[in-house]
Amino acid sequence: MRFVPRRHLPHDAPAWVAGGALFFVTLHCAVRGREQLTLPPVAEPLLEAVAHYHAEGRWFARLFLLMPDHAHALVAFPRAEAMRRVLSDWKRFTARHADVAWQRGFFDHRVRAGENWEMKADYIRANPVRQRLVNRAEDWPWRFEA
Repeated sequence: MRFVPRRHLPHDAPAWVAGGALFFVTLHCAVRGREQLTLPPVAEPLLEAVAHYHAEGRWFARLFLLMPDHAHALVAFPRAEAMRRVLSDWKRFTARHADVAWQRGFFDHRVRAGENWEMKADYIRANPVRQRLVNRAEDWPWRFEA
């Protein structure tokens, strides 16, 4: 059986996509299936870094939610910032300051016209409930919302 090399996507919005377009992003830890991101000494600096990038205008984080071994976010990037660069910078910073080993790359999906971003937000918020980590989404402490 012949293996096809993994194709790396550019993760940059095309020129015709307006700055500030919203993206559903998923970031995974290098080691899956083990609680890493939701331990307080890790989760707190991660969410502080999310808030810092938001306050500095590197991204607009509508929602950023930590799960034990991955994170989901609804984020927009100003035209002057490349999504790939901002996420790489954030992952590099959090790797040093929160001791997180991230999987290379990330998954992104642009929330297109006609798609309901609030439905995506509800899906993200319900993730800890689906994983039976809490009974109600509002009880999950490891999230940032703007």
